[in-house]
Amino acid sequence: MQKMIIAMGIALASMTSLTQAAGYGVIDLERLVENSSYLKQQNTAVQQKIQPQTNKIEQLSKELEALQQRAQSNTKFTDAEKQKLSAQYQAKFQELNQLQQSVQSSVQSSIQQVRTVFDARVKQAAEQLRKENNLDVVLNKNSALAYDPKYDLTDKMIQKVNVIK
Repeated sequence: MQKMIIAMGIALASMTSLTQAAGYGVIDLERLVENSSYLKQQNTAVQQKIQPQTNKIEQLSKELEALQQRAQSNTKFTDAEKQKLSAQYQAKFQELNQLQQSVQSSVQSSIQQVRTVFDARVKQAAEQLRKENNLDVVLNKNSALAYDPKYDLTDKMIQKVNVIK
């Protein structure tokens, strides 16, 4: 009888250990993105990269507006003057569209590259945190319906992501 009680105790203890919650950590990805020095640096770099084109877009927009106002304000143009004005407008309009498309393509490419690098940094940092804290899993805060705030590793994650080179 005593052997049976011991066996049941061992079985119960092993079942209890199987049903205990696994070690986990929670990360607020939104806060991580907002506080990432890498993303801030990359955003500044992209802004600086496209600044000359942005200035040119603004200049072309003003020139187009001036041409349009000139055409509307002076109704005594000859046909040749109207054609010349129209050709100037079309050329600037086409240049503006091409420049806008070029900037948009450049920005999209930069965003994709930054996202790829940032995703790799986040995964690397999450794996480091998981190992350092002996966790089974690190979750996105938005994936958890409820969690104890003591398992929030966001500040540690921000630090790790910011130091990865």
